[in-house]
Amino acid sequence: MTDANDATIAAATTQDRRPDPQVRAATVADIGEALAEGLRDFQAAPLYGLFFGGVYALGGVAMALAATAWGMIYLVYPLAAGFALIGPFVAVGLYEVSRRREKGEPLGWGPVLGVVFAQSRRELGWMAFVTLFIFMMWMYQVRLLIALFFGFQSFTPDELLRILLTTPEGWLFLGIGHLVGAILSVILYSVTVVSFPLLLDREVDFITAMITSVRAVTMSPGPMLGWAAIVVAVLLVSCAPMFLGLFVALPILGHTTWRLYRRLIVEAPAA
Repeated sequence: MTDANDATIAAATTQDRRPDPQVRAATVADIGEALAEGLRDFQAAPLYGLFFGGVYALGGVAMALAATAWGMIYLVYPLAAGFALIGPFVAVGLYEVSRRREKGEPLGWGPVLGVVFAQSRRELGWMAFVTLFIFMMWMYQVRLLIALFFGFQSFTPDELLRILLTTPEGWLFLGIGHLVGAILSVILYSVTVVSFPLLLDREVDFITAMITSVRAVTMSPGPMLGWAAIVVAVLLVSCAPMFLGLFVALPILGHTTWRLYRRLIVEAPAA
């Protein structure tokens, strides 16, 4: 009797388990077409894009002003670089806008913001935790490298810039810092490029979403890492004028990410 019950439970568990999302390889054409569709999404619903881009930009400004007020001007550049890491979470509302346009569903502030708040308490909240954890690791390694290379002495912005650009210690600091930052960025990009839109679109756990995202990157590393380089370059340039470029850059990149996700993850079969 026990064996029969165990077999029944095992069969039910196997039947209830959803199949893993299917991934197809990306091409350079997919990146270009997704970017064009993302631009059209932004043009069709610019207020949503400007709102979420504004939230992101104002968050960056607040962080930079806080670092300056606390006498840690040397953290402004690392903050700007690391701030790009949390972009996928802020762009969740943009994914919802693109999803609604794709499905022909009406847009409205209530439904869009409601999805964002509802998802933050589900698996997407865990993905946000992963993102913030890697961002904290990024900032910690910056502080650690500063302490290792320069001790705990304080510098004026001019002195710090001179040391970084004209001394061997400064060059080594910049080289190691950028190398570690690149590794962390690739890791975070690999686990989030598909996972955030996937969690918004389907009922999967965040571990499955991260694995699926990594699979999407490893199946076509050339196009996907090329897209990553474009994202990083656009975000860094957008951060230069006091983060104001993010008003436009984030919505375009966010909508494009959704459109790229839809090209990479095969549509789930109808029940």
